[in-house]
Amino acid sequence: MLEKETMSIGLKPKTGYRWVILFVLWLLYLINYLDRTSVLTLLPVIRTDLHITHEQAGLIASIFFVGYAIAQVLAGMLADRIGAKRVMSIAIIIFTFVTFATGLVRSFSTFVLLRLGLGIGEGCHFAPASRTIADWFPNNEKGRATSLFTTTFQVGPAVIPILATSLATFFGSWRPVFFVLGIPGLIGIFMLWYYVTNTPEEELRNKGRISKEEYDYILSNLNTTKSETKKMATTKALKVLFTDISFIAYCLILFFNLAVIWGELVWISSFLYEQHGFSLKAMGFMASVPSLIAIVALVLGGWLMDKVFHGKAKWILAIGFLPCVPIFFLLSSVPKGHIFLLTVALLLMGFFSNIQGGALYTYPQMRFPKQMVGTAIGISNGFGQLGSFLAPFAAGFLVKTSASGAVSYNNVFIMFAGMALIAGVLSLFLSEKPKVVESLE
Repeated sequence: MLEKETMSIGLKPKTGYRWVILFVLWLLYLINYLDRTSVLTLLPVIRTDLHITHEQAGLIASIFFVGYAIAQVLAGMLADRIGAKRVMSIAIIIFTFVTFATGLVRSFSTFVLLRLGLGIGEGCHFAPASRTIADWFPNNEKGRATSLFTTTFQVGPAVIPILATSLATFFGSWRPVFFVLGIPGLIGIFMLWYYVTNTPEEELRNKGRISKEEYDYILSNLNTTKSETKKMATTKALKVLFTDISFIAYCLILFFNLAVIWGELVWISSFLYEQHGFSLKAMGFMASVPSLIAIVALVLGGWLMDKVFHGKAKWILAIGFLPCVPIFFLLSSVPKGHIFLLTVALLLMGFFSNIQGGALYTYPQMRFPKQMVGTAIGISNGFGQLGSFLAPFAAGFLVKTSASGAVSYNNVFIMFAGMALIAGVLSLFLSEKPKVVESLE
């Protein structure tokens, strides 16, 4: 491993087509975020229009992750077997159609079905995208590459609430917003097929937009077994994963991480709109505050992983999760009308609940051979999405409405604090040593 790292540092790539690939993947995943984030932002007005209760709203937000979790597992395995590009194509076609159809929804039951369908479509996207990054970036760049990619997790929530509320205000209704947001998916399909190839080998052989120097640089420091091209048997990959204690711990960490992240994203708009009394447009701007600082946190976390911790994820995870505990308690106690204190609490929440994002998703790329990375990411993220499902749903039952009509989300943030504490403690027990797999069969 040390010999590979030294070789990688000595090589200097002539071109940077791997960064073009990363930019396209980033843009495609930003498109992926358009519908899911727009629904959450506009949920208070959609809930009123369709006469939906808080509990039903929680189910609508959470049911997305049932389809998302199932699709993650299947998409990860398919990416390892038939190629990431084909699987991402399926994803874009499905979620583009569902985005448009969301503007036509008229009932709670139809809304639930559409959210389930959207989850299946968008769930086919992340694992193949991560597999592509694993194939295109050497180990000494994976932290930065993955962190830059995961900024979409927050660029979307930072920009889309402003865009969605502005469009809804312009049209005078939330429905046309989803007709407009269906258009970028069509552009995304073209970009995927024109710019992205599954591996550097395929690009060098068929299209030639990567130099031999860059190709050698990438391959000089990758987690491989014995063959760059031979596929690993799925049964072998599953056996390796489910007998690895660190992988089990990682799945649990991802469960609590996604529970916190999506719990925040689902309910932050309603928290600001109902508990703190912001107008729709002002709420859109305030809901973007955590995501704006989160973009900085994600980039910083990736740099720290590559340059300071040299590929070690556990300490960055602990740095992110553990401070979240007091921050969530602070957020739950901010009195109505104290905008400055509320803004500070939102900034702290956005920073510390996201600085570990790049390190978290880089971990499987560093731990396992690249022939099984898609499967590892698909299974772990599939399990993790159960947290995305349960937290928003449970939060809907924790929202309290007083006899006077005042709404309180305090218990919701206390639940998030407990989840962050568990994730932080588990992070300290992860093994950082690359998993050696001698046989592909």
